[in-house]
Amino acid sequence: MVKVENLTKTYDKGSIKALKNINLSVEKGELFGLIGPDGAGKTSLFRILTSLLIPDSGTAQIMNYDCVKDYKEIRKITGYMPGKFSLYQDLSVEENLTFFASVFGTSVEENYYLIKDIYTQIEPFKKRLAGKLSGGMKQKLALSCALIHKPEILILDEPTTGVDAVSRKEFWDMLKKLKKEGITILVSTPYMDEASLCDRIALIQNGEILSVNEPQNIINQFNRKLFAIRASNMYQLMQDLKRFENLNTVFLFGQFVHFTSNNREILESDIYSFLELNNHSDIFIQEIEPTIEDCFMEFAKVENSFEKH
Repeated sequence: MVKVENLTKTYDKGSIKALKNINLSVEKGELFGLIGPDGAGKTSLFRILTSLLIPDSGTAQIMNYDCVKDYKEIRKITGYMPGKFSLYQDLSVEENLTFFASVFGTSVEENYYLIKDIYTQIEPFKKRLAGKLSGGMKQKLALSCALIHKPEILILDEPTTGVDAVSRKEFWDMLKKLKKEGITILVSTPYMDEASLCDRIALIQNGEILSVNEPQNIINQFNRKLFAIRASNMYQLMQDLKRFENLNTVFLFGQFVHFTSNNREILESDIYSFLELNNHSDIFIQEIEPTIEDCFMEFAKVENSFEKH
């Protein structure tokens, strides 16, 4: 369905490298996630796929249509929901939906079955201006407008950023239903916990793909002991663990520090003794199973988590 080969994109006369020789493929009917922090290159890739941006080099295709040469065909078969709410805020919910249907030569009635489960949640407010909607309602309207022409592929750029936890869950439930309709879905998110909801994911950082696989397979590749650590002085705990012999990664994760060592035989008692020697108190250490975020840190070798828990 989607094939990206050696794709590169730079800005500011080449000084900013947004995408670096990206290679990626998405199968028909997949729910594929592009997982990475702000500035990783997710939006640049999606804008190229939707024919809104021209790459410096490499190729991108959707259903064998070139995203540069065949942009008219690309726009017919693609539904795009950008990260920033981009509907007409001075039009009502109903007017926005009718407008987007007419642009694609269809009607709300013709494809209503496809958006029914989503649109019925905002239909009671169909006369309200789009700019007056809550974040969750804007999200549902934008998805309805992206779907109203029955696209072959749905491309969603950080659709759950800035919405509440309930709306996030509802949104992913909607995506699962759309997948059953045979629609291929490509979604980006900075939230690592959403990775497990995808069939496959690509971890992306600084314009480079770190890994592509099923979420559980990526977790299974994590081959170090992972420890959750807490002490009375968390700031000093971080600073001291950075001096630990054979340190691999250390980063904040909620109320804990997640720690890995290059010594694969390390024990909880080794860490405990080190912290006691450095005058820490109320020490808690437990070996835990890794998450996708832990895997990302392992691949990226950064010191701090970019997602706030």
